[in-house]
Amino acid sequence: MFLDYENLAISARETLGGHAFDLRPVTDALAERGRVVVRRAYADWSFFGDDRRMLTRAHVELIEIPQRMGASRKNAADIKMVVDALELAFERDYISTFVLGTGDSDFTPLVAKLRELNKRVIGVGVEKTTSALLPPACDEFLYYDRLEGVAQPVPEVEATVREVEALPALVAQSVSGTVTASRLKRTLLRKDPTFNEADYGFRSFGELLRHLAGEGVVELSGGSDPEVSLPEHGDREAAFALLRSVVESLAGPGGSVSLSGLKNQVRKAEPGFTEKKLGYRSFLQFVRAAGTAGAVGLSWSADAEDYLLTSGAPKMA
Repeated sequence: MFLDYENLAISARETLGGHAFDLRPVTDALAERGRVVVRRAYADWSFFGDDRRMLTRAHVELIEIPQRMGASRKNAADIKMVVDALELAFERDYISTFVLGTGDSDFTPLVAKLRELNKRVIGVGVEKTTSALLPPACDEFLYYDRLEGVAQPVPEVEATVREVEALPALVAQSVSGTVTASRLKRTLLRKDPTFNEADYGFRSFGELLRHLAGEGVVELSGGSDPEVSLPEHGDREAAFALLRSVVESLAGPGGSVSLSGLKNQVRKAEPGFTEKKLGYRSFLQFVRAAGTAGAVGLSWSADAEDYLLTSGAPKMA
């Protein structure tokens, strides 16, 4: 674990209502992912005297960066941290994962090099000050302010909660055949290194999967690392048939119906309908799939400035 401590401490203080950076939530989150064998923090410690005791108690090696002016001091800390990380990567093959505590995009090339060396990289940073370039470069990225146990400003800033309705499509598009829950989690992290089930209101990934199983989005089987699969496509075929029947009733023989407002008509026929349970991100994506399956015809009308649907076309236009 390598901490760009000046970046973390200043970012936490400025965005979390003056609260000091606390290492405990970070180490608790990392404990779930493996054993941390190296802990180093880089800073000019004359500026962070109050933090030294907390870090020493957590067995963090404090790397002193001599006091210099402005960017020169920052560059010295960055260079030292990069050199130490690469040295460790080459000298200690048994270390498989590197944790970089920073929100600075200057460390993106280091992340890329570590991954070239077949090392897993976990980033940790304060959300509002983390560069948008850094999280996608990592295998996983933990936003410090979302970790359990982090002190929040008073009044507490409303937590960012992602829409649960987006989960079915996200998970369904990540499942191919039958996969274990742990493999599915790794796939989701590859797609979005900032993915965290807590952002959707779940305490664990298993709880999230059980919720989706209850909604009929996935099927689970097995023990501590259950196998995850998508239900048979019968529900999908039934949904295609529902769409076709609605189009037929609205358009009549040889007629067509606009896509706009069609979803409301489908819901009138089947109040519980939602394309997201079938693994589609949008109603248009669902309609296109129905067109590909031959349930309906779909074409763009420049005059209507809308998609037009007909019943029973063999292919999507």
